[in-house]
Amino acid sequence: MKTTVAIAHILQAEGIEFLSAYPTTPVIEAVAEVGIRPVICRQERVGVDIADGFSRVTNGKPPGVFAMQYGPGAENAFSGIATAFTDASPMLVLPLGQPGDRDGVPPLFGSVRAYAPITTSIQRLNAPEDVADRMRRAFAALRMGPGGPVMVEIPADVAEAEVDDAIPASYRPVRPVVAAPNPDDVQRTARALLDARQPVLLAGQGALYAAAGPELIELAELLGVPVATTMAGKSAFPEKHPLALGSVSGVMNEAARHFMQQADLVCGIGTSFTKHIMSMPVPTGTTIVQLTNNPRDIAKDYDVDVAAVGDAKLALRQLAEACRELLGGPPQGTPAAEIERLQRAWLSDWMPKLTCEAKPINPYRVIWEFMQRVDPDEAIVTHDSGSPRDQIMPFYQAGGPRTYLGWGKSHGLGTGLGLSIGAKLAAPDKFVVNYMGDAAFGMTGLDIETAVRCKIPILTIVLNNSSMAIEARHLPLSHEKYRTRDIGGDYADMAAAMGAWAERVDEPDDVGPALERARRATEDGHTALLELITSEEITFSNKNAIS
Repeated sequence: MKTTVAIAHILQAEGIEFLSAYPTTPVIEAVAEVGIRPVICRQERVGVDIADGFSRVTNGKPPGVFAMQYGPGAENAFSGIATAFTDASPMLVLPLGQPGDRDGVPPLFGSVRAYAPITTSIQRLNAPEDVADRMRRAFAALRMGPGGPVMVEIPADVAEAEVDDAIPASYRPVRPVVAAPNPDDVQRTARALLDARQPVLLAGQGALYAAAGPELIELAELLGVPVATTMAGKSAFPEKHPLALGSVSGVMNEAARHFMQQADLVCGIGTSFTKHIMSMPVPTGTTIVQLTNNPRDIAKDYDVDVAAVGDAKLALRQLAEACRELLGGPPQGTPAAEIERLQRAWLSDWMPKLTCEAKPINPYRVIWEFMQRVDPDEAIVTHDSGSPRDQIMPFYQAGGPRTYLGWGKSHGLGTGLGLSIGAKLAAPDKFVVNYMGDAAFGMTGLDIETAVRCKIPILTIVLNNSSMAIEARHLPLSHEKYRTRDIGGDYADMAAAMGAWAERVDEPDDVGPALERARRATEDGHTALLELITSEEITFSNKNAIS
């Protein structure tokens, strides 16, 4: 068989059921031959995002896979892979490569050289007989290495070469192996938690990938300690739980701000504590405890007082047991009442915007109406960059694990659309919703047609204010003189022209009914888009409030 068919058989053995791809590569025909579904997108970046969204929802078990041609195909995929790398999202990328006699010849683009800084593992398949070894290394890196994209470049001449049928037939899927922390480190962590006056647990996306939700709830309830999540970790802890603070990042609700500001100890679980404009700055003088499976993250950006290396699920089990032995009884009260009081007062202050009757529609009204109508455990919601992210994250209360896809250390406008397509492929029974602005639609909106053509019934909510509103403070003079922030378009009409169910909403009182109509459209199997004509709202909750 050809090398690409051998790769397809290996993908099948590893549980891969679909491949996103664009525009052409012999891998597409090969996977179709063995019964793996190709999903052909409209641009490489969105194809990467589809694989990324799939991996986020499945926790990389199995991972999403994307394939593209060499040269322009590999070049165009770069921004999507950069986003996946900064968010440590495990996915497999299979670019074609220049034939052997052209590899490294300037100015030809080579994936191995170009992508080395933004992949966690990268290889070139130099000979057909190496296919099983290279693919096994790739899946081992995906399942046991640090999170992020893994790449195997397939030279065009090797792709078409013949390989012995016995090589893929003898391939055995990679079984993941996880490690527990050193018990002494766990004991130190337990004592630090119990000695703290106002500790906070901070769950990152490592808690999601470890499927550590039950253990996180157990520890929080055992100690009576509040739990916040990072932006990427949002939904690691159910946000309607009495001890939930919600997500903390560049924006946050008042309970999250208060408890993070007052904390004398922050225990990070599955988080890198990366300093970034959209991450939570830990207040100066706070004791920091870090539980992570990646030792390179320890003390990377902060002085860490106590650390343990290991799988988050195993670490939390050990930590709960250690705390139980040291406690000798139930916790002395919990902050649940204080959390509820702060949340209630904060929401009351925001009600004028959340229930605003003015035109154009306030985007916070859209989020509030959505929250009243959708059970968060039945949905998967994601934001896009800029205003939609800053507006939805503090208010929307995620349900169980992976009911919200938070992202944004890399600000790729339009990423949410591909993520939502991948999420729906991973969880077809969920109501999958992507919030994006009109600027984001301009980047990737034509891939609404991909969802239509591939019968993937997602809902995209476009908050159309005809402006890059969040950039107001960056472009004051140029906008005054040349209107540099102004953009425009009739996005519902564009979506309808691509075959989607689409509706444009101008009236605030029609927001709720329109959301219900859109949801019914997705339940009937239609890709849907709601365009809401919104105001240039630039007020955000507690933006960068912790220092």
